[in-house]
Amino acid sequence: MLNRRIRLLVLTPVMAGAFIAAPAALAWSTAAATPTATCSISGVFDNGKVHLSGGGFTPGSAFLSSPTAAGGSFTIGADGGFQKLNVENAQYTVTQGNEHTECSGFNGG
Repeated sequence: MLNRRIRLLVLTPVMAGAFIAAPAALAWSTAAATPTATCSISGVFDNGKVHLSGGGFTPGSAFLSSPTAAGGSFTIGADGGFQKLNVENAQYTVTQGNEHTECSGFNGG
Protein backbone atom coordinates (compact mmCIF):
# COMPACT_ATOMS: atom_id res chain seq x y z
CA MET A 1 0.00 0.00 0.00
CA LEU A 2 2.90 2.34 0.80
CA ASN A 3 4.44 1.73 -2.65
CA ARG A 4 1.16 2.67 -4.30
CA ARG A 5 1.01 6.01 -2.41
CA ILE A 6 4.63 6.81 -3.25
CA ARG A 7 4.04 6.05 -6.93
CA LEU A 8 0.96 8.25 -6.91
CA LEU A 9 2.86 11.10 -5.23
CA VAL A 10 5.72 10.82 -7.75
CA LEU A 11 3.69 10.23 -10.92
CA THR A 12 0.95 12.82 -10.40
CA PRO A 13 3.21 15.87 -11.00
CA VAL A 14 4.93 14.11 -13.91
CA MET A 15 1.62 13.34 -15.62
CA ALA A 16 0.33 16.86 -14.98
CA GLY A 17 3.50 18.27 -16.53
CA ALA A 18 3.00 16.12 -19.63
CA PHE A 19 -0.52 17.45 -20.10
CA ILE A 20 0.75 21.01 -19.79
CA ALA A 21 3.78 20.54 -22.06
CA ALA A 22 1.98 18.65 -24.85
CA PRO A 23 -0.18 21.59 -26.07
CA ALA A 24 2.82 23.92 -25.88
CA ALA A 25 4.93 21.51 -27.95
CA LEU A 26 2.13 21.16 -30.48
CA ALA A 27 1.76 24.94 -30.77
CA TRP A 28 5.53 25.31 -31.20
CA SER A 29 5.66 22.74 -34.02
CA THR A 30 2.69 24.39 -35.76
CA ALA A 31 4.36 27.80 -35.61
CA ALA A 32 7.62 26.36 -36.92
CA ALA A 33 5.78 24.87 -39.90
CA THR A 34 4.36 28.24 -40.95
CA PRO A 35 6.03 29.38 -44.17
CA THR A 36 8.34 32.32 -43.94
CA ALA A 37 7.73 35.24 -46.28
CA THR A 38 10.49 35.89 -48.78
CA CYS A 39 11.20 38.62 -51.28
CA SER A 40 13.90 38.77 -53.93
CA ILE A 41 15.24 41.22 -56.48
CA SER A 42 16.06 40.00 -59.98
CA GLY A 43 19.21 40.96 -61.83
CA VAL A 44 19.45 44.44 -63.29
CA PHE A 45 18.00 44.71 -66.79
CA ASP A 46 19.41 46.83 -69.65
CA ASN A 47 17.06 49.68 -68.71
CA GLY A 48 18.51 49.74 -65.15
CA LYS A 49 15.28 48.41 -63.63
CA VAL A 50 14.70 45.22 -61.63
CA HIS A 51 11.78 42.92 -60.87
CA LEU A 52 10.68 42.13 -57.32
CA SER A 53 8.88 38.95 -56.44
CA GLY A 54 7.85 37.36 -53.19
CA GLY A 55 5.92 34.55 -51.60
CA GLY A 56 4.73 33.21 -48.27
CA PHE A 57 2.91 36.41 -47.35
CA THR A 58 -0.61 36.74 -45.97
CA PRO A 59 -3.02 37.66 -48.77
CA GLY A 60 -4.14 41.29 -48.52
CA SER A 61 -2.55 44.69 -48.27
CA ALA A 62 1.16 45.30 -47.82
CA PHE A 63 3.55 48.23 -48.07
CA LEU A 64 6.75 48.39 -50.13
CA SER A 65 9.42 50.77 -48.87
CA SER A 66 12.95 51.74 -49.84
CA PRO A 67 15.42 54.30 -48.52
CA THR A 68 16.20 55.49 -52.08
CA ALA A 69 13.26 54.57 -54.34
CA ALA A 70 9.50 55.05 -54.44
CA GLY A 71 7.39 52.49 -52.65
CA GLY A 72 3.76 52.37 -51.68
CA SER A 73 0.82 50.17 -50.86
CA PHE A 74 0.05 47.09 -52.92
CA THR A 75 -1.92 43.86 -52.65
CA ILE A 76 -0.54 40.40 -51.96
CA GLY A 77 -2.39 37.80 -54.07
CA ALA A 78 -4.54 34.97 -52.75
CA ASP A 79 -1.59 32.60 -53.15
CA GLY A 80 0.55 34.78 -50.84
CA GLY A 81 2.78 35.95 -53.68
CA PHE A 82 3.43 39.14 -55.61
CA GLN A 83 5.45 40.54 -58.51
CA LYS A 84 6.48 44.13 -59.10
CA LEU A 85 7.92 44.63 -62.57
CA ASN A 86 10.33 47.35 -63.73
CA VAL A 87 11.02 49.08 -60.41
CA GLU A 88 14.08 51.12 -59.51
CA ASN A 89 17.21 49.19 -58.60
CA ALA A 90 17.22 49.70 -54.83
CA GLN A 91 17.00 47.93 -51.50
CA TYR A 92 13.35 47.12 -50.65
CA THR A 93 11.37 45.99 -47.60
CA VAL A 94 7.86 44.54 -47.64
CA THR A 95 5.80 45.32 -44.54
CA GLN A 96 2.62 43.56 -43.45
CA GLY A 97 1.37 44.50 -40.01
CA ASN A 98 4.42 44.33 -37.74
CA GLU A 99 6.33 41.95 -40.02
CA HIS A 100 9.15 43.39 -42.15
CA THR A 101 10.69 41.28 -44.92
CA GLU A 102 13.82 42.61 -46.59
CA CYS A 103 14.18 41.70 -50.24
CA SER A 104 17.38 39.83 -51.03
CA GLY A 105 19.45 40.25 -54.18
CA PHE A 106 20.29 43.96 -54.10
CA ASN A 107 23.92 44.42 -55.03
CA GLY A 108 24.12 48.22 -54.95
CA GLY A 109 24.94 48.46 -58.63
